[in-house]
Amino acid sequence: MVFSPTVNNSGSSAGGLKGLYYKLNHQWHEKALLGFIVIVLGHWAEHLTQAFQIYVLHWARPDSRGVLGQFFPWLIKSESLHYGYALVMLVGIFMLRDGFKGRSGIWWSICLCIQFWHHFEHALLQTQAILGHNFFGSPVPTSILQLVFPRVELHLFYNTVVFIPMVIAMYYHKFPPTSDDVSEQCTCARKLHPITA
Repeated sequence: MVFSPTVNNSGSSAGGLKGLYYKLNHQWHEKALLGFIVIVLGHWAEHLTQAFQIYVLHWARPDSRGVLGQFFPWLIKSESLHYGYALVMLVGIFMLRDGFKGRSGIWWSICLCIQFWHHFEHALLQTQAILGHNFFGSPVPTSILQLVFPRVELHLFYNTVVFIPMVIAMYYHKFPPTSDDVSEQCTCARKLHPITA
């Protein structure tokens, strides 16, 4: 049997992955989103702290390791950890996608597409770390856009451009425009927003 992410209301009592997917996008959606956004904000805060250390405190790049990296320096160098986070983000965005309808669904899908590319870049870095061979003649594992932009700035940018449509999607999800059909909206919606176009 092939898993399909589209589950109708009759699947609410289904077991396994389909049942979990249904619950994550219906009765558990608000709590799942809250847990997910805490993870996202924690990671984004690490990138912002690292940029602050470089640009405001003028620390050397090797010493600018965010908050956790100051206590656990190996974290900043672990391609597996960075790849794992990119994968968690991709899976989280995908698994919570069906709960977003109308305009919020469009923005959440944009977020998913951007994170797919971000994940691909991390998969490329992870592949180089596993193979012990760096691509593009680089002395360190390098992603495609890292050929043009420094790594710290590039991944801060990636996390920002994933976060922006995520916030817009969550806003429209919580306050759906009256033009959106919210008949299947989960319990996250607070009130109808007066936007009609």
